[in-house]
Amino acid sequence: MPKIKLNMKHLAAPDKVARGRQIVSAMTNNEYFSNPHPSLSTVAASLATLEQTYTALQAVKADVKAKVSAHDDAEAKVDQIMTQLAAYVESIAGTEEKIITSAGLETKVARSAPSSLPPPHGLSATAGDHDGVIELSWKKVANSKSYTIQISPDPPTSESWVHAAIATVCSKTIESLTSGKRYWFRVAAIGTMGQSGWSEPATKIAP
Repeated sequence: MPKIKLNMKHLAAPDKVARGRQIVSAMTNNEYFSNPHPSLSTVAASLATLEQTYTALQAVKADVKAKVSAHDDAEAKVDQIMTQLAAYVESIAGTEEKIITSAGLETKVARSAPSSLPPPHGLSATAGDHDGVIELSWKKVANSKSYTIQISPDPPTSESWVHAAIATVCSKTIESLTSGKRYWFRVAAIGTMGQSGWSEPATKIAP
C-alpha cells in the first residue's frame, strides 16, 4: 500500500505555503474528497497566516540587520575619533602625566623588566648507565646563559655544598661518584642579570 510523502517539515516557509496552496487547489471540488478534515478553508487560512508572519519576520530581520550595521559604523567612528583626540592630547602633553590625566585620560603602565633570574625548577637526578654516574636534568630558565651545579654528601647542610660543574644546557652528567653513596644536587641559572637562587635539591644514590 502506498504511503503519502508530505515532507512539509523540511521545507522553508515560502515553500510550505506554495506546497499547501497547491494541495488545496488540487482538493477543491475534488470528487474523491467531499468533506476534507480539516476543511480547506481552515488550511488556506493557516497558510495565509504563515505567509503573513514570515513576511513580517523578514522585515524585522532586515531592520535588525540595518540597525546592527548602523551601530557597528557608529562604534567604529567613535573609536576613530577618540584615537584622534588622544593623539591630540599626547601631542600637547608629551609625557607629562599631570596634563594627560587632566584631560580625563590614563597613561600606559610601563612593563618593568625582571630584575633577577628565577631559580630552575624540576631538577631530577637519575642513575647513569655506568657505576658512579648520575644524570641531572631540569627545566630551562628564560634569559639564562648557563647553569652552575653544586653537590653535597648526605645529609646536606648549609656548609656542605660545593661546586660540581657548569652546564650550558638543561642537563649534566656527574661522574666519578662513589657507588652506593647518596648525593644531593642543586642548580642555579646564570645570565646577564646575575645568578638566580638555588633550585629545590634532588637526591640519588650513585649506582
